Amino acid sequence: MSFPKSANENVEGFTIKRSTYGSLIVGIIIAVAAATFFAGFLLGNSTSQINSDFITKSDLENTIAKLESKLDNIKVTAPAAQPSAQPSVQAPTPIFKISLGDDPVKGNPNAPITIIEFSDFQCPFCARFYHDTLPQVDENYINTGKAKLVYRDLPLESLHKNAKSAALAAQCANEQGKFWDFHDKLFGGQSIWQNQSPDDLSSTFMSYVNDLKLDSKKFESCYTSSKYLDKIEKNMADAAKLSTTGTPTFFIGTEKDGFIKLVGAQPFTSFKYTIDPKLG
Repeated sequence: MSFPKSANENVEGFTIKRSTYGSLIVGIIIAVAAATFFAGFLLGNSTSQINSDFITKSDLENTIAKLESKLDNIKVTAPAAQPSAQPSVQAPTPIFKISLGDDPVKGNPNAPITIIEFSDFQCPFCARFYHDTLPQVDENYINTGKAKLVYRDLPLESLHKNAKSAALAAQCANEQGKFWDFHDKLFGGQSIWQNQSPDDLSSTFMSYVNDLKLDSKKFESCYTSSKYLDKIEKNMADAAKLSTTGTPTFFIGTEKDGFIKLVGAQPFTSFKYTIDPKLG
C-alpha cells in the first residue's frame, strides 16, 4: 500500500492534508494490528498456546512510535502563495460640461450652485420629486440663495401623450413671467389633465391661465402656434448629448467646474450630499 508523500495530495479526487495522513495511517495500522492481536489472542486461548508470530502489545506500541516519528520527519511543502484580490478602485464620478441657456430659473440667478432639471410634466416620478423633495430643496438651498434651479424640458412623448403640449403651455406662461406658477399648476393637477383629449387639455390649460391672470389671447396665440417647439426640441437634443433619456435627471454644479449627474426622483439627502461639499 502506498500513501501520498506531500502535505496536500489528491487521492482519487480528494485532497487530504498532511495532518489527516497521520491520523489515517495510524488508524489503519492500529486497526490492522489490533485485529491481528485479538485474532491471535482468541486463537491462542482456543489452543492454549500463544503463537510467537502474533503481534504483542509491546510490538504494537513500538510500531506506532516509529510511524509517528517518520511522519514528523516528512518534509512539508507549503502551497504556493495565492495572489491577493486587488483592492477595488471606485471609478471617478463623471463631470459634465453644460452651458446655461435662457431656460426658466428659480432662485437667485447669481447663486453659487446650479441645479439643472430635465423634466416631463406628465412623468409620475417628476411629480414625486415636485411633491416630496423640491420643497426641502427650496427651503434649504434655493430660498437661502445657495442654489438656483434651472428647468429644461424633456417630454417623453412615447410614454406621455400630453407631455409636449404641457411643455409648450408652460413656455407660453414663461413668456408672461409666470413659468413657475404654471409649473406648479401642471404638477399639482397632473392626474386631471394627463389623459385628456386635445380639446379638454386646452380648456384645462386656459383655466390655469385665468387663475394666474395671464393675458389669455396672448397665451392662446402662443400655445396654438407651438411657438416654443424649437426650444423644447433643442432641450431634448441637449439631453440626448448628455446621455439623458429618463426623467427626472439632475445636473448639479457650476459652469466653471462642471456638473454631477443625479438620475431619478432622488430624496433630499442625495441633493444635500452633492451640494454641501461644493459650498465649502
